[in-house]
Amino acid sequence: MPAKNSIKVYAENSYYHIYNRGVEKRSIFQDAQDYGVFLSYLKDYLTPKNEGELQNKLSAPNTSYKEKDKILKLLRLNNFYGEITLLAYCLMTNHFHFFVKQKSALSIDKFMQSLCTRYTMYFNRKYRRVGSLFQAVYKAVLVETERQFIYLSKYIHKQALASQGETLRAWKEKQPCSFAEYLGLRKTNWINPQEVSGYFSKTNPSLSYKNFCLEQDDYSVIQNLTLED
Repeated sequence: MPAKNSIKVYAENSYYHIYNRGVEKRSIFQDAQDYGVFLSYLKDYLTPKNEGELQNKLSAPNTSYKEKDKILKLLRLNNFYGEITLLAYCLMTNHFHFFVKQKSALSIDKFMQSLCTRYTMYFNRKYRRVGSLFQAVYKAVLVETERQFIYLSKYIHKQALASQGETLRAWKEKQPCSFAEYLGLRKTNWINPQEVSGYFSKTNPSLSYKNFCLEQDDYSVIQNLTLED
């Protein structure tokens, strides 16, 4: 029998919960550099690529060979700006969660193949290992209801907090996640919290997104979207 959520239903202009973990549940992030590299790859893929500017730099006489090599790599790199919108994320020691919207039916598949292949190459080179880093193929689950849409970011953000035994009342980010963007503490141009945060008040604390996350969990609404044991 296929693993839960391994069979994917791809639809254009739709929202998904994407997740994967390390092979044999092993760590895929071992230090701050690993988290930073993974996030830098997300930024590369989700930020618009100004090819005209890159070409001008490439042809400029004062551009060094090292800079030209970097520019050529950026020009060859896949870009998913306009195809993939990242609404929320968290990175855990041995797995990750994304909440995304895809424009075209196969955008997620291309995006995840590029991201996971590139990160695996980095990780294997750094730690002098070979073989797969991730446990099988990533899971992608279609968000089908408005309640699922609203609750999914809460579930994702609280994964990062629960791993540290923390509560939102005494929140301090340790596991990388997009909760700071939702609280307005940080602005990142490749993360889009507005679609979810628009459901909540910015002036009434009792109706805020933070207060929503403080409420007792009701994850039964997204039980089919979550990570299996």
